[in-house]
Amino acid sequence: MTVSVLDMGDDENRFSPDWLQRVHSFLDGIEGALVTTGGGKFYSNGLDLEWLTAHGDQASRYVTDVQELFARVLTLPVPTVAAINGHAFGAGAMLAMAHDFRVMRSDRGYFCFPEADIDIPFTPGMAALIQGKLTPAAAIASMTTGRRFGGLDALETGLVDEIAAEGEVVKVASERVRALAGKDRGTLGAIKATMFAPAVAALRAG
Repeated sequence: MTVSVLDMGDDENRFSPDWLQRVHSFLDGIEGALVTTGGGKFYSNGLDLEWLTAHGDQASRYVTDVQELFARVLTLPVPTVAAINGHAFGAGAMLAMAHDFRVMRSDRGYFCFPEADIDIPFTPGMAALIQGKLTPAAAIASMTTGRRFGGLDALETGLVDEIAAEGEVVKVASERVRALAGKDRGTLGAIKATMFAPAVAALRAG
């Protein structure tokens, strides 16, 4: 079965409205399995704060759209893995968390939820997403501290499932999901929807 690789780009891959739409369009065509990655120093730096500052009147709709992407990836009816090539911060780290698995570059890049240090509390949906994937200890270690986790630390804490050398991240991620591709989409989608029902409900509640 085909493993589709979404290269989100070689900039900071922030979630502008246009960026969100392009990602949704790509997801529409996924059949076998999904790998997402970035092309430069960043996997994703998350929310497009510059756009949000300029369009404050659309903030509520914007957060709704971001959370819808998380909910969609969380319940996508194919195996998914984030190939974290570089920094994954805030909502970018949450996008990675929405995947089934995460493979992170071993030597450079940070995985970080900086909300405690930038005075932006998690929405109920974002908190439910992260807590749905982590042990309570890992959730506290990452959500309340603003700590920047390198690859090995992220692996030991349980934020990612595997680490790999820079040039091997996408390859290792693809191998992980290729072995799982081909499962019935209806069954897999239903399993994920049941597993993560509380997080999906919170994400779609607004």
